[in-house]
Amino acid sequence: MKKIDSGLLEKTSRLAKESPRKRMNFNFHKSPDDTLQRLLNAIEPGSYIQPHKHESPDKREVFFSLMGRLAVIEFDNEGNIADFIILDPKVGNFGVEIDARTWHTIISLEPGSVAYEFKDGPYNPIDDKNFASWAPKEGAAEVENYLLGLLQKIYDSL
Repeated sequence: MKKIDSGLLEKTSRLAKESPRKRMNFNFHKSPDDTLQRLLNAIEPGSYIQPHKHESPDKREVFFSLMGRLAVIEFDNEGNIADFIILDPKVGNFGVEIDARTWHTIISLEPGSVAYEFKDGPYNPIDDKNFASWAPKEGAAEVENYLLGLLQKIYDSL
């Protein structure tokens, strides 16, 4: 039995806060070859996950918010926001499924945010993600302004 409790969430969240990338995974799958990847994904504000899609091979991705608040954003092929949801278990927005071949990102909106993530496997870092050319690369100087712009667009549409 693999238990998900407050201690595990807090430990994974603490490790994310200490990480230079401001995020940390806790994997439940036994190997990258598993056909269903299952993990806790602790993401802190300011962490940047470059918009990407899972294509060739096609993979679905599911996020359930266990703690905190997370924005999950889908984009069209030009980088415009096509849809979004604020995952927040306190208001009844628990999860989202992203179809294969769909541009998306996830942004932490408050410290201590942790999602349970499912993704079709196997995991191969060479072809797992196709990164969007219209978004800054992780570590680029434009990342902070890009994130702020996305959040402003979301909040303006609420």
